[in-house]
This record gives sequence, C-alpha cells and structure tokens, in this order.
Amino acid sequence: MSTEACKEPAEHPRLLKLSSALFYAGSSFLITVVNKTVLTSFRFPSYLFLGIGQMITTIVVLYLAKRNNVVKFPDFDRSVFLKIFPLPLLYVGNHVTGLASTKKLSLPMFTVLRKFTILMTMVLEAYLLRKTFPRRIIGCVVTMVFGAMVAASSDLAFDVEAYTFILLNDAFTAATGVYTKKKLGDQGLGKYGVLFYNSLIIVFPTVLASAFTGDLHKALSFEDWSKVTFSFCFLLSCFMGFVLMYSIVLCSYYNSALTTTVVGAIKNVAVAYVGIFVGGDYLFSWTNFLGLSICMSGGLVYSFFTFNSSQSPGNNAESSQELKILITEDPSRKP
Repeated sequence: MSTEACKEPAEHPRLLKLSSALFYAGSSFLITVVNKTVLTSFRFPSYLFLGIGQMITTIVVLYLAKRNNVVKFPDFDRSVFLKIFPLPLLYVGNHVTGLASTKKLSLPMFTVLRKFTILMTMVLEAYLLRKTFPRRIIGCVVTMVFGAMVAASSDLAFDVEAYTFILLNDAFTAATGVYTKKKLGDQGLGKYGVLFYNSLIIVFPTVLASAFTGDLHKALSFEDWSKVTFSFCFLLSCFMGFVLMYSIVLCSYYNSALTTTVVGAIKNVAVAYVGIFVGGDYLFSWTNFLGLSICMSGGLVYSFFTFNSSQSPGNNAESSQELKILITEDPSRKP
C-alpha cells in the first residue's frame, strides 16, 4: 500500500470531532429504536425491503439536493465503479445483516454483540492503514469485548441464526468504516458522492434479489400498510437510514474509523438500559446486566480518552506508550 493512500488528513478541530460523534450517536440510537418498532412491534416481515426503502430515500434526497445546488459531488461516469468498490457490497451486507439482527435480537443483546465490531475495526485499521494504538485504547477495547462475552454467556434467548447475523454485521460494519475512511481520503468522491453512489449502485441488485426470493411480495402484502402509525414509522425508518449513513460518513471524516465504531458505545448506554424496559423481548439476568455494565464502562472510558486528547487514538506519536498491532506478512514479499 502506498504512503499516499494511508496518509492521514489534517487534524480537525475538537468541536467538529465531538459534534460529529454526537450526531452519529443520536442517529444510531434513534434508528435502532425505530427499526425495532417496525420489525418487532409491527412484525413487518421484510428487513430487506426496509433496507431498500432506506437506500431509495438516500438517492432521492441527495439527487434533489444536488439539483438544487445544496450539495456537490461528481457526476456519474465509468470510473465511479472503480473509485467506490468494494463499498457498495459492504454497504448492502451491513444493511441486510444489521436489520436482520435487529429483528431477531433483543435491544440489549444487540448492542452488546455489536461490541465485537470495535475489535474487528482495530485489526482492519492495523492491517489496511498501518495504524498503531496506545495501550489505554487497547485496554478499553479489551474491556468492552470482555463485557460482551460476559453478557452473551448468560443470554437466555440464545439464537444461532441471530448470533450469526450480528457477527456478520460486525464484520461488514468494521470493513465499511475502514474503507469509508480510506475512500474519503484518496478518491475525490466527497462525503455526498460516497453516500449517493453507494446506494445507487447497490439498490437495483437488492430489489431484484428481494423480488426473486419472494421477500418483495411479502412486504407489499403486509396488512398494516393502511395503518397511519405503521406507515409513519416505516417512512421515518427510511429517512433515518439516510441520516445514519450521513452521520457515519461525517464522523469517519472528522475522526478515525475506530472512533466512529466506538462512538456507538455512547448511544449503547441509553439503548441497552432502555431496552431492558422497552420492547418486551429482554430476559433479565444479573450476569447479563453485569456484562452490559462492563461494556458500557469501557466505551465511556474510551470516549473520555479520545475526546480529551489532542491526538487521535490511531496516532503514531505516542511511541513511548503504544502497543503495536502487527499483521504478519510474507518476509519474501517485496515492498
């Protein structure tokens, strides 16, 4: 990998870093609750169709904004495919597995198992961006993962399919975050171009897949479309899908991919504990509650270190205190 591809952008003002992180945390919290309402409370049968609605909303909003000169991004040409690949594949994988796991898991367990995204992101940043991390940051990540393992060990509603979806979602989210950071830095598409072309490229294959599997028919045949409350929640979920993706790109632009991932822990504090009382699908146990608390504590400490430090968590400057994460490569390989 060339030095230019891994080159870090200039340090952004702390206010922009913090505000973009809070925007992402709030958006992530709201869409989790709304999606949970649509998929679980209303028992909407198609998480794939909901994802399609979110993609179409993103396309329409950004297209209209571009036409009215509210935002700017490059016009479509053949080079867009090469510039943005593999983000569209990661994007749809993140959407589908995320919505599937939201439907099948209780809110607290969903937020707990999402912690493994942090570890995966750290490894990918080390491998793709050649980053190193201070010991205190690694300690926070280990604490969160340990808490997740404690909480998951007592999950009284264990579901193999649900756990498979959430771990796949963790992997897709980690890869999406790292590649988004990379594309923002070296492809010239800009924040809005990344969002628009991600959705535009992947929406048509997703619609075809939904129609081929019968998922589209189930969604259109859903009996609650005539209910105002369901229609409102569905449309809100579609709009929040756009807001969430924008907030992720914005947070990745001003922060590191790892920080964007860990910022989820900020909203997880509210989501996890509110989910104990809301949703009706959480089975309480003290071990699970302890694991949740360990996870949240690690996330808050990470947030404190990150936003009270003048350097990003993936910075090489702290050489005296950092612990390098190295990926073994073939020694015979030439640079």
